[in-house]
Amino acid sequence: MSSPRQRLAILGSTGSVGTSTLDVVARHPERFDIVGLTSYQRVDLLVQQSLQFRPRVVVVPTPERAAEVRTALRAAGSDTEVQVGAQAICELAAADDVDSVMASIVGAAGLPPCMAAARAGKRLLLANKEALVVGGELFMRAVAEGGATLLPIDSEHSAIFQCLPEDRSAWARRIDHIILTASGGPFRHHDPDTLHEVTPAQAVAHPNWVMGRKISVDSATMMNKALEVIEARWLFDLAPEEIRVVIHPQSIIHSMVVCRDGSVLAQLGTPDMKVPIAYGLSFPERIESGAPRLDFLQLGQGFTFEPPDPRRFPGLQLAWEALRAPAGTTAVLNAANEVAVAAFLDGTISFTAIHTLNARTIERLEPRLSPDHSLEDLIELDTRARAVAREVMQELAA
Repeated sequence: MSSPRQRLAILGSTGSVGTSTLDVVARHPERFDIVGLTSYQRVDLLVQQSLQFRPRVVVVPTPERAAEVRTALRAAGSDTEVQVGAQAICELAAADDVDSVMASIVGAAGLPPCMAAARAGKRLLLANKEALVVGGELFMRAVAEGGATLLPIDSEHSAIFQCLPEDRSAWARRIDHIILTASGGPFRHHDPDTLHEVTPAQAVAHPNWVMGRKISVDSATMMNKALEVIEARWLFDLAPEEIRVVIHPQSIIHSMVVCRDGSVLAQLGTPDMKVPIAYGLSFPERIESGAPRLDFLQLGQGFTFEPPDPRRFPGLQLAWEALRAPAGTTAVLNAANEVAVAAFLDGTISFTAIHTLNARTIERLEPRLSPDHSLEDLIELDTRARAVAREVMQELAA
C-alpha cells in the first residue's frame, strides 16, 4: 500500500535550498504535492516554479511584486492565488492543507513562520538556522508543545542527526561530544593581515558549495559555523563545551558524533544540499536525491583536518561566548551579523570589520529578556540590536 502524498510548502523557494528542494520533488512526482511557495525577490523564477508545480498559493513581499506575479500567472492560464507579506507566510506555514514545511528563508525573518509551523504541529524541515539562533528555547518549546517533527536540513546538522538513533531519549547517553566540520571557505590560507582587502566578489566565491551571497560571506568569516554551533546546542540539547569545530577542506565528512565509548560516527557524501534535503523529505525512509555519488577512488590524498585559526576567523569564538552570556545574546549576535554582512556586500565596511561590528554590538547591548519571554520580545530585541549595529556600522564607516 502506497504512502499518502506529502503536501509541502517551501518558504524561500527561489533560493539555493528552495530550488534544490524542488529538484528533489520533481524526481518523485508520486510522493509530493506543492501547496505553497514564497519568494522575496526572484519573480521570474517564482513564476516558472508556479507554472511547473501548480501550488495553491504563492507569497511575495510587496503588492507591486504581487501584481507582477499575478499578471504573469494569469497570462499563462494559472489560477494560483498570490498573497502578500510576512503574515501570509505564517498562515501558509500553519495551513491545514500543509503537512510539511521547508523553512529556507534566510535570516531572522524566518523565525515567525517557523514558529507558526511548529505550533501547528507540522513536519518542519529546518534550513533556517536563525530560527534556533534567535528563537532558542522558545522555539524548541513551540516544537514540543505543538507536537511538530523537527528535521535539520543544514548539511552538518543533518549529518549529526543521521548518526544518532531515532529515539531522542537515547542521545544524551550516547554522545560525548559532536564535531561540526567546516570547509574553511575561500580564505583558509590567506594571511590574516591582508583580509581587510577582501572584496565581496572574492568572499562569495565558495570553493565547495553553491550558496546565496549572505551565507557565502558567513562561510568566509566562519560566522556560518558560529551560528551552526548555536543551532546544534538547541537541536541536540548539548552544553556549549560538547560542541567542537574542525576545518575539513574537502567537505566530504559533513560532521561527526564522538560517542562515550570512543567510537566516532560520521556521515559522508558529496557537497550537495540535495542529499540532506532528500533525507528530510523522506525521513525515516531514503529516496533518490539526484546528487552525484561519492567515489572513494577519486578522492586522491583523502581527508585532511586542521583547527580554525583564531586570527583568520575571530568570529567563530563568539558562538560559545554568546551561548554562555545572558539569554538573547545569540539573537543580538545574529542581528548584528546580518547588518554587518549587508554593509560589507554594499561596500560600506571592510571584510574584517564584520567581526568588529558583531563584537561591539554584543558589548553594547544587554538583552534583558525575562525567563518567560515571547516571540514579540525576541522581535523587539532583534530590532534594538539592528539599531545598535547600524550605529556601530556608521562609526566603522566614518
